[in-house]
Order: sequence, then structure tokens, then C-alpha cells
Amino acid sequence: MQQILTTQLTFTKPFDDEENQVLSPESIHFLESLVTEFSDRREKLLEERVDWQKKIDEGVLPDFILETSSIREGEWKVQEIPDDLKDRRVEITGPVERKMVINALNANVKVFMADFEDSLAPAWDKVITGQINLRDAVDGSISYINEHGKRYELKSDPAVLIARVRGLHLSEKHVLYKNKPISGGLFDFALYFHLNHKKLLAKGSGPYFYLPKIQSYHEAQWWSDVFSFSESYFNLPKGTIKATVLIETLPAVFQMDEILYYLRHHIVGLNCGRWDYIFSYIKTLKNHPDRVLPDRQSVTMTQPFLSAYSRLLIKTCHKRGAFAMGGMSAFIPSKDPQQNQLVLDKVRSDKELEANNGHDGTWVAHPGLADVAMKIFDTKLGERQNQLSVLREEDEEITAAQLLAPCSGERTEEGMRANIRVAVQYIEAWISGNGCVPIYGLMEDAATAEISRTSIWQWIYHEKSLSNGKKVTKALFREMLKEELGVIKQEVGESRFSQGRFIEASSLMERITTQDDLIDFLTLPGYQLLD
Repeated sequence: MQQILTTQLTFTKPFDDEENQVLSPESIHFLESLVTEFSDRREKLLEERVDWQKKIDEGVLPDFILETSSIREGEWKVQEIPDDLKDRRVEITGPVERKMVINALNANVKVFMADFEDSLAPAWDKVITGQINLRDAVDGSISYINEHGKRYELKSDPAVLIARVRGLHLSEKHVLYKNKPISGGLFDFALYFHLNHKKLLAKGSGPYFYLPKIQSYHEAQWWSDVFSFSESYFNLPKGTIKATVLIETLPAVFQMDEILYYLRHHIVGLNCGRWDYIFSYIKTLKNHPDRVLPDRQSVTMTQPFLSAYSRLLIKTCHKRGAFAMGGMSAFIPSKDPQQNQLVLDKVRSDKELEANNGHDGTWVAHPGLADVAMKIFDTKLGERQNQLSVLREEDEEITAAQLLAPCSGERTEEGMRANIRVAVQYIEAWISGNGCVPIYGLMEDAATAEISRTSIWQWIYHEKSLSNGKKVTKALFREMLKEELGVIKQEVGESRFSQGRFIEASSLMERITTQDDLIDFLTLPGYQLLD
């Protein structure tokens, strides 16, 4: 295999025309500078996660941190928010595929979050072409012609672009430093920033990022240092790079003030990454029998622990002059008018709750839902750009007990079987290179699939019973997995099933659901099955 060598980085894939477009000697040198400066600290942060989780597994419950109380009680604000980020009432999310990038930027939204993370299966070619697609979007030249000759191109006033890089735990296995894969997030950040920051700043925008899966303020501090290093490298003012942090892990909800503080020169807001947050609740409290969640469908934002999380995020952000973004509506429009009306009603109810709580904006996964969400926030905001003035000062103090409150609801056989079908179909799509896929009327990404498989793991681990009295065991799960694989085969058809990777997906699902130690992320073993 051809290897491209720099001083300290080894690329294990040959460079063709596409690689040469984004991996110039200058961008490689910048990437190398970041990797050599920050890799050791990243390793330590990942070790800290393991140590922290060990304490939780042994019976400790997450809580606010005593030694940072001065930050929580202090009077400080985040740095000024750029003009083109002051109104974020509706944001759309999706992978960095060419047609999707164009459709998302053209949708009736304020922001497009272009995703290198949960909705992208990071095969090398997808990551490289994703960078090319965003570069072309930034310079306005992006276009796409489908197989029927239909042409897609950007309208004159596209949405603001924010790139979501991979989380701290994800590596880029095709680039090695000291014979180990480098950070996927650093790779995504370095290329996007190097390729686009000058053009973005020249047109009055800037290099904006979403940061996923952060678990502690130490990790926020690491990203702040990455940003400051990059600004110095290119002689840019401190605070040029702006980030929104997803509060989608249970440990992070207890450190929101601290995350804002340590990123205060670069941060513009926090986001309720609700699906990952539910997954993190299961994963973090996996050893606690009184915190086992019911069917995924029962775990909505009206559940007390999720309502407390949303309200605390708004109060914390607005006190510091930062945005509090609402969560993702995973619904997608239906061609059946009656079904579509049900979808729109659910989306409307969800977004009204967020707007009334004081969120500054919300997420949708499909352009067809943008109008509904936009109308709700237009009505709520009136002439205002956001809801930073909603301080929720009359709220009672939200306690650790509220944030950890057990969740009511049934565990049903139907729910368990649905979890199996969703997870297997999502894993099959992911290892086939597609990280964002519609299944049963929902846009599934890694976060929603994670809930499906970790729920079953937890039910098995704690020997829970279903509402019909059946005890959830490994044997029951394997029996259902076999049966539901047959249902999937029937639903997708013989041809699609035999050409796909459903057997591999089922095998991976079986392994990660029945082994005694819960795997942190299904994307870790899944990544080994990607080119």
C-alpha cells in the first residue's frame, strides 16, 4: 500500500485527486502541528473518562463539582456572538454528502449543521469528499446533477454553515502518529478550518463548529486550547473561531457553567442533544438497577429528568449570554396525508414546548419540517432574534436528584422487537457507509440506534421483565434477533437483503448486546468494518 509520509504523520491511503484537493502540504503541516501539540492530552482525557465511569459503576451518582463553585457563582459572560449567529431559530442537520449539503443550505432554516459525526459513517472517501463538498459550499460553487439530469445548486442566501467534527473518542485510522490513529475530531477541524477560514471571514461569517460528546470542562478546555493555538498559527484574533457545545452526555449536564467558562472566548451556546443524552443516561447509570429506562418511545422531553435538563440548560446559558439550542426532531414527513398530519402535530407540540421553555432555536432532520418549526419560533420571537432575555430566574433550583430521576413507563415486547429492528437496520446502513437513514418514519443516526441497543443490554444485565411477564435474557434476545432479522428480510425484500450486510450487522448487534461489559459506542467496533 502506498504511504504518504510527512515528518511525523503517516497516511495509509494513497493520494488521488480528491485527497490532493484537501490535503495540501500546508494543511498537512497544520494538522501535524495540532496532532503533535494535543494528542497526549487527548489520551489523558480519555483515560479520565474511564476512571470517572469506574466510580459511577461502583455506586457513586454524578453531581455538581464542589471545587468549581466559584465559577458557577461568579458574574461573567461569554465573548460577543457574531452577527450571523444571533438568530438561530431553526437549524437543520445532516451528513456532508453533496446533494444533502445543497438541500440543507437552501432549506427554510437559519443554520445548517454539516455533520462529520453521528450522521456520517466515516469511511475515508466520505470524509475526504465531505471536506470538498463544504469547501465548494463555502465558495458558492457547489452543484450536483442526479441520475435523471436534475441540477441542484445554492440559492443566493443560503443558511449559515456550522461543521460538526467527530467526538474525542473517535479516531481517524487512516492517519497515524507514533503508529497510532490520530483524533478524528482534530482531522475534521484542521481540514475544514484550513480550507475555509479565509473565505468565511471575507464574507462576514467565520469558522463555526459544533463540538459533540464532551463529558467534562477539561475536555472543553482542550478544545479552547486547540482553537487558540489555531488562531495564533494563522495570526487571527482570539475568539475568531466559534463553537456550540452539545450537552449530550450525563456528566456534562453537571458542568455546563464550567464548559461555558473554559470556552468563554470561543463559545456561543449549548445544545440539548437529547438522543445522545438519553443514550448517555443509560450508559452512565448502567450498573444502577433503579435507573433502568422503559421503551424508547416513552422517553420524551416531558419526562421529569429530561425536562429538568432542558430548563437548567436554558437558565445556565442565558445567565452567561450564550444561546440555549433545543433538540432534534427525528421525524420525517410521510407521503400518507393522515400519517403526515400526525407527524406535523408531534413536531409542533415538541417545538412549542421548547419555544415556551425559552430555547433560542431548535433542530430538524428534514427540510420538510423546517416550515412548521420556523412558524412556531417566528410566533414566539416576534421582532426578537433570540430569547437571551428569558432568564428563568423564578425557577426553583434544579438538583442532581431531578437530573437523575428514574423514568416511568413500560418495557414491552413490542418495544424490544422494535429496538432490535431499528438497531440492526441502522448498523447495516452504517457499515455500508451510510450514517443517516430513514427507518419507520424517523431519521435514525448513531445516537438513536445507541438507545435501542443499550436499552436491551441494560434490561438483560438487570434481569428486567417485560410487561407480558417474560424475563429479558440473552437467550430471549437471541431468539428475538433471529425472528426480527426475518421480519427485516420480509420488509426490505430478498434482493436488498442478500446484497446488503444484514447478517454482519446482526452479528455485531448480538455481540455488543450480550457481552458482559457494555461497549461505549457501537461506532467503535463498526469503524473496523469500514474502509
